[in-house]
Amino acid sequence: MATATPSTVIEGVIVVEPDVHGDERGCFVETYRRSWLPGGREMVQANRADRTAGCVVGLHFHLHQADYWYVPAGSARVVLHDLRTGSPTDGATQVLDLGGVPGGGHDHRGVYIPPGVAHGFAALKDLTITYLVDGYYNPADELGLAWDDPAVGADWGVTDPVLSARDAANPNRPDLDPGRRPHIGLRT
Repeated sequence: MATATPSTVIEGVIVVEPDVHGDERGCFVETYRRSWLPGGREMVQANRADRTAGCVVGLHFHLHQADYWYVPAGSARVVLHDLRTGSPTDGATQVLDLGGVPGGGHDHRGVYIPPGVAHGFAALKDLTITYLVDGYYNPADELGLAWDDPAVGADWGVTDPVLSARDAANPNRPDLDPGRRPHIGLRT
């Protein structure tokens, strides 16, 4: 049975360690199950991204949408930062590696990211990431925070990262529009 463990760093984040079944043919992994996320909503859209080693995506955040990430191939350094006013973990940063592990193998963990928690990843190796979301794409709910914000203070595990123009232009935390800052309880 999979283990879904609430983060001790950021409230509402859940790290899932699914069961892996394998033999000489390969492996089978149940990567997502709704029951692993008590209090979460149904995921309604699935997305996939392929990224090359050295790229950084994010930090992004949503006021209304939660994400569930899984890395089936490659290796990602995931960075999470709590932006939610009123959260007991407001300002906390969590870093975890998903996918390939040093020395070979794959850990198959997934991570649930609640609304208001900024999230991004660095491709430590070429990777594929899948993410489920509990809301359909809404450009008004696509917000950003500078990946290199000193308030985040994360080690992304890459030097000279490749960024999109959007991600390179994201503001630091003190420069976020106060009217677009997430807070506990904001979700529709």
